Amino acid sequence: MKIDELKPAVKKVKRTRRGRGIASGLGKTSGKGHKGQKARSGGGVRRGFEGGQTPLYRRLPKRGFTNIHAKNYTEVTLKMLNESKATDVTAETLLQEGIIGKINDGIVVLATGTLEKKLNIKAKKFTKAAKEKIEALGGKTEVI
Repeated sequence: MKIDELKPAVKKVKRTRRGRGIASGLGKTSGKGHKGQKARSGGGVRRGFEGGQTPLYRRLPKRGFTNIHAKNYTEVTLKMLNESKATDVTAETLLQEGIIGKINDGIVVLATGTLEKKLNIKAKKFTKAAKEKIEALGGKTEVI
């Protein structure tokens, strides 16, 4: 042990006990002051309450909408397909190999990067450029 390695002992902070006499420093009103809404049991206001003024979440206009029928596809690039050991590539094989984390509503193959081997790929969607690159190497693309 060296003098520069010395550290002060870890101090345990005791939780404050409120309303247990004036000696505790938080006796009588327990740090709540005198009367009023915040001093009462269960008192206080809800999140976003602005004293009766129209709250911000109601003053701001609503924008856009969420399409409940929208499909969420997992994007797979040609660069990612190079890591696959299978020749017949599906969403399930990519998931088992750990190349993708989730299948969601299916996979879409994007043309990012270059493909280095011949693959037979089954997916929900292919971009035009990705389809061309796969078929240029003699691979097959099948839309499920």
